[in-house]
Amino acid sequence: MIALFFAVFYFFMIRPQQKRRREAQDMQNTLGPGDQIVTIGGLHGTVTGVADGEVLLEISPGVEVRFARPAIARVVQKSGEVIPEPDVDAPVAEAGEPESPVTETRKQD
Repeated sequence: MIALFFAVFYFFMIRPQQKRRREAQDMQNTLGPGDQIVTIGGLHGTVTGVADGEVLLEISPGVEVRFARPAIARVVQKSGEVIPEPDVDAPVAEAGEPESPVTETRKQD
């Protein structure tokens, strides 16, 4: 009975986790200049250089930052090919609403 429990635990917990870790590591190892990525913190950027454990990202024209490879969550677009974005329902602003996230306005006296 205990052996069956460990077998089920292995096939439902450990094996899928190892597969996800291997896929993430393969994605991080195949990064190259020109790839558009998203970090685990949600920062979007373009890879400009790759070193052993670091990736140099351009987050704005002329602004480059260094990130550790494990901080790369996903590749949005490889240099030269388009990877489709996941479907996310974006909230739709109603007519007349300001685009600013500020909802309160104060008048100056």
